[in-house]
Amino acid sequence: MPINKNAKLNRTLRLSEGDKKKFKIKLIRLYKPSNSKQLINKIINQDFLQVADFLPDNFVDLLFIDPPYNITKKFNQVSFNEMDLIEYEEWLNSWLKKLVRILKENASIYICSDWKSSSAIFRVGSKYFKVRNRITWEREKGRGAKANWKNCTEDIWFFTKSEKYTFNIDTVKLRRKVLAPYKDEKRRPKDWIERKEGNFRDTFPSNIWNDISVPFWSMPENTEHPTQKPEKLLAKIILASTNKGDIIFDPFIGSGTTAVVAKKLGRKYVGVEVDEYYCYLAEKRLELAEKNTRIQGYEDGVFWERNTLTDQVKSQKLNFKSK
Repeated sequence: MPINKNAKLNRTLRLSEGDKKKFKIKLIRLYKPSNSKQLINKIINQDFLQVADFLPDNFVDLLFIDPPYNITKKFNQVSFNEMDLIEYEEWLNSWLKKLVRILKENASIYICSDWKSSSAIFRVGSKYFKVRNRITWEREKGRGAKANWKNCTEDIWFFTKSEKYTFNIDTVKLRRKVLAPYKDEKRRPKDWIERKEGNFRDTFPSNIWNDISVPFWSMPENTEHPTQKPEKLLAKIILASTNKGDIIFDPFIGSGTTAVVAKKLGRKYVGVEVDEYYCYLAEKRLELAEKNTRIQGYEDGVFWERNTLTDQVKSQKLNFKSK
């Protein structure tokens, strides 16, 4: 991830040697079967396949997976090499099948992919879970391609373990700016709120997400992880598919976004990450989340359309629902 180290507004999170020593003792490793109490709100610093058989049965409410996509990429000390698509599906299957037993019957599962690996995720995931939807979110970042369409979307497949599952629709509405406001016969706003700083409507969420900002160097949540997911993206998934106190498991937790958002929203987490440096970043972010629970783009209990949550709107948000 390119980082502008000279920019005055660069807020990318970095680690000191003191941080590494402090957070090293927080990490755990598993060498024998464990129970959920031993794992709650912990980061496990190992390869997931080394610990999969030591995890307890039926303890996870939400499984979020952001696996390496089928491209050659370096993740600090660990590299992933592109495979034949069939081989990639076999790799996915080798660890996904181990996750089925740790899920509660009403658990939800979200698995991330790019366009090339999306079909593989669907085929392998549908072997074990019920397919609910495919979310496509706009990842507006990076340079354009000279001989192809610029790739600026990623997919997230939404599965459930059974027909019974949590989905809190009212927690994930999107507040959008109304460009063509409609009024009823008495000239009153219809399904929108008129305010001096703009007109807004709370809309039901769709499976197209274009309100997400990918972390970059001026955002405090940004780290040096090359494929870090935005906190706002995780907040949508966690609020929709869990309740307070539920347990979220992430077997490729990277720099800790899943754990951080779970903590900010009053949920519990368990994460696995093979790279020690990323584990330290996750722990530092968790420490910072104790003092700052804000999630960029999520205010007043709703998600805001990109570039509409201005300082003027923030100052008025407490009175928004009453007018």
